[in-house]
Amino acid sequence: MRVTAMAKALAGHYPGAARAVLFYGSCLRMEQLDGLMLDFYLIVSDYRAAYGKRWLAMANRIIPPNVFPFAHDGLAAKYAVLSEADFARLNLPDADNVSVWARFAQPSRLVWFADNAARDAAIGAVARAAPTLLTLAAPAAQKMVGQGAKDNDLHIWRTGFALTYDAELRAERKDRSASIVDVDAGRYRRFTAPALTAAGLTQSQRFSPEDVEANAARWRALQRRGKRLTLLRLAKASFTFAGGIDYLAWKINRHAGAQITIKPWQRRWPLLGAVSLLPRLFARGAIR
Repeated sequence: MRVTAMAKALAGHYPGAARAVLFYGSCLRMEQLDGLMLDFYLIVSDYRAAYGKRWLAMANRIIPPNVFPFAHDGLAAKYAVLSEADFARLNLPDADNVSVWARFAQPSRLVWFADNAARDAAIGAVARAAPTLLTLAAPAAQKMVGQGAKDNDLHIWRTGFALTYDAELRAERKDRSASIVDVDAGRYRRFTAPALTAAGLTQSQRFSPEDVEANAARWRALQRRGKRLTLLRLAKASFTFAGGIDYLAWKINRHAGAQITIKPWQRRWPLLGAVSLLPRLFARGAIR
């Protein structure tokens, strides 16, 4: 399989440090991958072992993850680098941002691992993502039911993903978070009871007004921090991701129906170029 071969090749660029490679994102559902940008997470033992440059290790530790482009056998990808410790931590409910557990509460595939311990660690971390989503979504879902939303097995997932989309600067359309659930509704129905049990919740559980308000405050904090982190990661990617500003424009144009054209000076100074796009993108509603 081309994806598996690509993951193995990616791991080969980090000898002695690569522990696992996970494939995720919309390309999981695609049969034809040519011309698309695949998404991987590369899990490493630690950042110093992964990089020859100290500043890259420091950047990955302070603002995880680092993101890089990769190409193999005619396929293009971007991959995020996390240590095993950070991957485990960022799938837990007390993580300070949503970016990891929000993605791994969705389908993903473990396509390469160094050994059985690496496999078990990756699976264990991913298994915590869906319970984390439901832990944080359940009080908000109850509040929305009180405001007239329909209560069913999918409501809590739709609520959770909608809240995570508001916790990052996203180029996708406003209804994108609901479509994540609707495109594979059977999966999320099957996962509801086991994920709630793993979270220590029940389907009939009710939360006090104080719990609901505390949960809303937590989401407000996650949303403020998440949008700041998006900007910081964008700045960092301008140093690590060759062609990153062109990928940013492609993603916005694809998901938001915008017509962003990158100018030569923006490619020469990608950080300034990316920042210069933001006011126009916010004004047009291309990102939110």
